[in-house]
Amino acid sequence: MRDPACILITGASSGIGEALALAYARQGRRLLLTGRDAERLTAVAAACTGKGAAVETSTVPVTDREAFAAWVLAQDETAPIDLVIANAGISAGTGRGGETEEQARAIFATNLDGVLNTIHPLIPRMAARRRGQIALMASLAGFRGMPGAPAYCASKAAVRVYGEALRGDLKGQGISVNVICPGFVRSRMTAVNRFPMPFLMDADRAAALIVARLAADRSRIAFPWPTYAATWLLAALPPAWTDRLLARAPRK
Repeated sequence: MRDPACILITGASSGIGEALALAYARQGRRLLLTGRDAERLTAVAAACTGKGAAVETSTVPVTDREAFAAWVLAQDETAPIDLVIANAGISAGTGRGGETEEQARAIFATNLDGVLNTIHPLIPRMAARRRGQIALMASLAGFRGMPGAPAYCASKAAVRVYGEALRGDLKGQGISVNVICPGFVRSRMTAVNRFPMPFLMDADRAAALIVARLAADRSRIAFPWPTYAATWLLAALPPAWTDRLLARAPRK
């Protein structure tokens, strides 16, 4: 893939987003970073600037379709965005007495609508330039619905399937689409989990893997492989075989 000169990363104030921002930061590169926490986002931006990158930040929520599109398009006018990583996401589950409608809608608003709000303002522009790369942050949790996190699993499943379909749809327009499916990665999101997380990976290691595989234009970036294999198997087996097992699984 063409070396991206301008990169947009949402959810860059912590976790994988922060690690990706630091991994991409270098002299001559422009980073557009968004996040909900202004203080943490400022600290990430300062670290990236210290590595030589030119950085612009915004705390406009990805759920605000019009305001976020206006900011993204203004940045694209200044310098064309080569790579967008739609990473912003939230997580919650049923560990506190079930999942409310409010919680489910909030998760879908950020994890799915937020992805759409991030990429769709840029697709026509990338198509007109006949170049661009779009990376969607899904999850290994999107391969099989888990009773402990219904909305989270479903939102990530939607992102995964949408991204995989979009890759074929946009290929002829010069736009590459990649779907990222991490397992457990050490972050503020996973820090609240009170259950063992198999093959837990540090965020900087996950970011290095993602950067390398995006450069190679891998259609699906799923890791670590033992967790990937396990979730793939769960998804392949009939629900009648797995429902009882999953009912005993820890809840988020």
